[in-house]
Amino acid sequence: MPKTYRVTPIVMVVNLLPETLARLEIGPKSRYLLTVQGRKTGRSYTTPVTLVDHNDRRFLVAPYGEVNWVRNARVSRQVTLKRGRKVRQVGISDVPLSERAPILQKYLRLEPVTQPYFEARADSPSGAFALEADQHPVFLIEEPPTGPVVAQQLDRAPSASLRPLQGAKGGGSSTDLASRELISARY
Repeated sequence: MPKTYRVTPIVMVVNLLPETLARLEIGPKSRYLLTVQGRKTGRSYTTPVTLVDHNDRRFLVAPYGEVNWVRNARVSRQVTLKRGRKVRQVGISDVPLSERAPILQKYLRLEPVTQPYFEARADSPSGAFALEADQHPVFLIEEPPTGPVVAQQLDRAPSASLRPLQGAKGGGSSTDLASRELISARY
């Protein structure tokens, strides 16, 4: 029976290593920091993840099952991936159970440290991973975000407003466009 994931003080300390390495762009190029907005609190939560490249597409695997970042990501349908100074917001969509086995197998080969959370072994046939596909969420990364994510962004297009520069020097009036600054509201 696979082990159940629990966030303990030891796990938090151990997670600092892959987090730090991803921030510094050290280690596997598939390692990123995933940030997702909390579905209840609205706060941002960050966790280290490893992406899987399979059939010219990228996937996000949750080896520990239905943990909080998975529930949050399912609600928002988008996450932020960061590696070093590179940051990008991507859309995600659930991969059907029938398509998860080869992705899970590849993931376990990339991250053998997660073996205790799988019944299948890295060298097990694909069918063994198919049997536990419902225990490990897998998301397709959509770059750029498509579907509902883009629709939400279009519905909430940022508003722009002009305001006079505070403490601006020069002889222009407050209505002079040269003495104004464009402020884009973040959403």
